[in-house]
Amino acid sequence: MDIFLLVLAVLLVLVGLVGAIAPGLPGPPLSFVGLVLAHLSDRIHYSVTTLVVMGILMVVITILDYIVPSIGTKRMGGSKQGVRGSNIGLVVGLILSFVFPPLGIPLLLVAPFIGAYIGETIAGSEEHRAMRAALGTFIGFLAGTAVKTIYGIILLLMVVIDLIRSFV
Repeated sequence: MDIFLLVLAVLLVLVGLVGAIAPGLPGPPLSFVGLVLAHLSDRIHYSVTTLVVMGILMVVITILDYIVPSIGTKRMGGSKQGVRGSNIGLVVGLILSFVFPPLGIPLLLVAPFIGAYIGETIAGSEEHRAMRAALGTFIGFLAGTAVKTIYGIILLLMVVIDLIRSFV
């Protein structure tokens, strides 16, 4: 049973890391579940503080992942319509990434950008302002992806290093 837990833990952390980049996979939650499964084995143990901190980080990162592109739009001078367009684009991108999986990452990169641009255009913004708001969405998306990836790498390193230590 112990080996099963450890193998499943490593697989989940790896899939979580992939999910930090690929659409449709909840990267941080999968990585966190992998960490918890490793902890439940007889070989690896984390403190309650570590588990709570990593759990809180997982929740915050997961929530921010949906908010950061909108913040980027707003920071770059986008209007409410640009933020709404970004959010609509994100939802459309998520849906399309499930319908056309090979195009998932490009769709998630482009859809919020296009949504923010369309929202700004509908709001009557000049071309320059609409593009700037759309760029803010793109930067926000990249920032969210970077944070999820860093979280996934940290959890992967924690599990793999502790797993190696437990067998040495």
